[in-house]
Amino acid sequence: MKFLKLLLILTLGLWANEGKALFEKHCAACHTPFIPMLKLKENFLDHNNTLLKLKAPTLNQLSYRLKQRIGDPKGDEDMHRMEVTAFMSDYVYHPDKSKSVCMEEVMMHFKTMPSLKGKVSEEALESIGEYLYDFDEEVVKSNSVKYEGFTTALRRAKKENKLIMIEAMTSTCHFCRKMEREVMIEKEVVAAIEKDFIPVAIDIYKHTLPLGIKVDVTPSFIFIDREQNIILNVPGAWGKEDFLDLLKEAKSKSKKEK
Repeated sequence: MKFLKLLLILTLGLWANEGKALFEKHCAACHTPFIPMLKLKENFLDHNNTLLKLKAPTLNQLSYRLKQRIGDPKGDEDMHRMEVTAFMSDYVYHPDKSKSVCMEEVMMHFKTMPSLKGKVSEEALESIGEYLYDFDEEVVKSNSVKYEGFTTALRRAKKENKLIMIEAMTSTCHFCRKMEREVMIEKEVVAAIEKDFIPVAIDIYKHTLPLGIKVDVTPSFIFIDREQNIILNVPGAWGKEDFLDLLKEAKSKSKKEK
């Protein structure tokens, strides 16, 4: 069984590498791989694409929107992958902006793409589809805050004289996901957290929060000092600037209570 799992991981890894190479060959001239979501919102909603002057939706936009709009994102993952890849293959062979998964406010800035039928094989599209399916999760993982377990965070907080920031979340929480993709991936936020906090993410459907902490909504952010005193317990999702202010408030309050 372990051998089969290892073989599957290696196969998916090779497939992803092949998909990336094929994407760069056939798609990268128009589709920029990654731009943070807040910058994309600013570009399309505030500047009508004059800020970035994109030729087509970015890969992270497509990856996220395809998985949300095609098939059942909460169902069987293998089936969902096939559904997403099938839709993508049909779209690039028979382009039609009315079928696009992207928002109208985005697509209005682009022309209908040319058909790739006869230019890209079905096998190549399958590899690109695998790469596309995983791209959003991978880019969030590689660019966002790096979380610790609570025990490790407590040990580090004592050693590094930092606060612990617990994010109480669930895997099905829309606003948790929104913050993950739009706020926790921002360089300024990541830098602020890395400087003064040890972040911990706890799925409250799977694990009990430490220190008897209770929350009514997700996400909620609980700030704890190295002596395990609760500094703040704040519910709700936040925009970038408001969240940076919250981090400053937690840091300031911890100093006052010393």
